Amino acid sequence: MKAALSVLGTKARLSFEPKGVCLIIAPWNYPFNLSFGPLVSALAAGNSVIIKPSELTPHTASLIGSIIREAFSVDLVTVVEGDAAVSQELLTLPFDHIFFTGSPRVGKLVMEAAAKTLASVTLELGGKSPTIIGPTANLKKAARNIVWGKFSNNGQTCIAPDHVFVHRSIAHDFHKIIMEEVTRVYGKDFEAQKKSPDYCRIVNDQHLNRLYELIGDAKSKGAKILQGGEIDALDRFVAPTIISKVTPEMDISREEIFGPLLPIIEYDDIDHVIKQINDNAKPLALYIFSEDKEFAQDIVGRTSSGSVGINLSVVQFLHPNLPFGGVNNSGIGSAHGFYGFQAFSHEKPILLDRFSITHLLFPPYTGKVKRLISMTVRYLS
Repeated sequence: MKAALSVLGTKARLSFEPKGVCLIIAPWNYPFNLSFGPLVSALAAGNSVIIKPSELTPHTASLIGSIIREAFSVDLVTVVEGDAAVSQELLTLPFDHIFFTGSPRVGKLVMEAAAKTLASVTLELGGKSPTIIGPTANLKKAARNIVWGKFSNNGQTCIAPDHVFVHRSIAHDFHKIIMEEVTRVYGKDFEAQKKSPDYCRIVNDQHLNRLYELIGDAKSKGAKILQGGEIDALDRFVAPTIISKVTPEMDISREEIFGPLLPIIEYDDIDHVIKQINDNAKPLALYIFSEDKEFAQDIVGRTSSGSVGINLSVVQFLHPNLPFGGVNNSGIGSAHGFYGFQAFSHEKPILLDRFSITHLLFPPYTGKVKRLISMTVRYLS
């Protein structure tokens, strides 16, 4: 590293050292990816790891345990299965770093536990990631990207478009185009969508009931179901659902949806949309669809989010050389590639003296030394 004038004559470098014993708490929505992704970063940085997979996906958790036991010695990587009580017990242990993916509510509990031992944390959380469609947007491209990003994994994706703001001048056309895209991808009706090999199910009855209540609350307060809305409780199936006439007092406007329900909100003034975004917690992602570069850049400059996708959705997660993470309520720290390695490392600065003259400024502060200090301050300023 290049030396500043104030430390002329020294040589500096950074040494990346492992943080130590790390805990990875993985979520249920992408249990394999979000166990092994952080594990690669942790091992690359030289750490040992305990993985706690989600109890809501027990078959995947069992598979993860089998792979880890076959591939690693128990003192390097260990999988601990169990329910929330097991996670709570693990969080009492003095880990050097904790990597958690999940909800902001649980993220606060993880951070509180980490504070007791001053463990560092990486928190990948969530929030209501907004999508803005400007008046110049390519509506077919926007619909294609939103349908894929929203309904993949049945909407159970932390960076899925949560809700869509569409300019009133193009709202009617967008409604038509996005419904056609849903039909093209997943089928023309309830039965066809249930048979689609490309459409997932809700993870458990608790989340199914939560989505059922969101639909019911929205309808009771005046929302209109443009498409979908059907539920098969036995199959834990929720149809891809497009909702219009959504208002702020509806639960669907306040809660992270985390399911295949897409509210569409019409707007006239982009300033109002930006204010609404900024009045809420900072989201994990923000998506903008527009052919007007200045329009998109203005929104980027006046909002804060973990990441931004322009004329695409979710794909930023796949970029190997970009950091992935949130900001404040949507997360702390980053993952992926070098940034994941960095998260699990302590960056230790090392400074080596070669021909430094800083000793000339040491006490006793004689007149000569004071004059030299004064000259140095004037020169450096």
